[in-house]
Amino acid sequence: MQKRHNDNNLYFKELANTCKEYFIPYIEKFTGINKKNVLEIGCGMGGNLYPFYERNCTVTGIDIDSTRIDFANKIFSSFNKPHLKFEFRNENFFDTALQGSFDIIIIHDVIEHIEYKEIFFEKLKSFLSHTGIVYFGFPAWHMPFGGHQQLCVSKVCSKLPFIHLLPTFLYNKFLKIFKEPNHKIEELLDIKKCRMTVEKFEQLSTFNNYEIIDRSLWLINPHYRIKFNLTPIKVNRLFASIKYLRNYYVSSCFYLLQLNVCKEQFKTKN
Repeated sequence: MQKRHNDNNLYFKELANTCKEYFIPYIEKFTGINKKNVLEIGCGMGGNLYPFYERNCTVTGIDIDSTRIDFANKIFSSFNKPHLKFEFRNENFFDTALQGSFDIIIIHDVIEHIEYKEIFFEKLKSFLSHTGIVYFGFPAWHMPFGGHQQLCVSKVCSKLPFIHLLPTFLYNKFLKIFKEPNHKIEELLDIKKCRMTVEKFEQLSTFNNYEIIDRSLWLINPHYRIKFNLTPIKVNRLFASIKYLRNYYVSSCFYLLQLNVCKEQFKTKN
């Protein structure tokens, strides 16, 4: 496991920097940012929300990890900006009591962990304003580390590309050979079960009456600039258009979605 995952302050700063340099400019091409109502689902320690907070946004985060939510509450309280509102909730999104309508919803490195994706897409609608935008970011499943094996305790497993593409029973045995803890194996196998591809995401979006207003597929993930000092590179249009094969070389997928209100109203009436 990489050291950065155990250093909360470092990880928070890395996420905040990547969001400020890449996510916000991407979103800002299509909607204003300042003073908006922003929700992040799977917010972790709140790093992605901090740049929005700096732009006078009201920010809300939901995460199932109570330790991360505690950290988020503490660090945002330390910023001493009483005129700005923030809220962090230790809840499962499927069971949340949260109410409200949001201008921007952030879902980064989350959808690939969710099993019941259609239910998730449907529930999301109740939190999105009529003109609201949803930002999704996720790794294509077949890319070298699409299985999140960089989280492995074993130094060998954490550095081996494509091992997540092994058949499940072989992947399980492989992880056991390198003495991965049972809880880590369960997590990695769960990611394998819930995997996401470019084609599946676009199919889900269309089926649930979301309009894809923009897509950016990255050969080198923008976050790799901070992690590995690599310059982010987008996949060109030709290679981005090659179905199925593109999942092997797309390290990160950025999407902006907006609810197709006309289709949604037609669906409700019928």
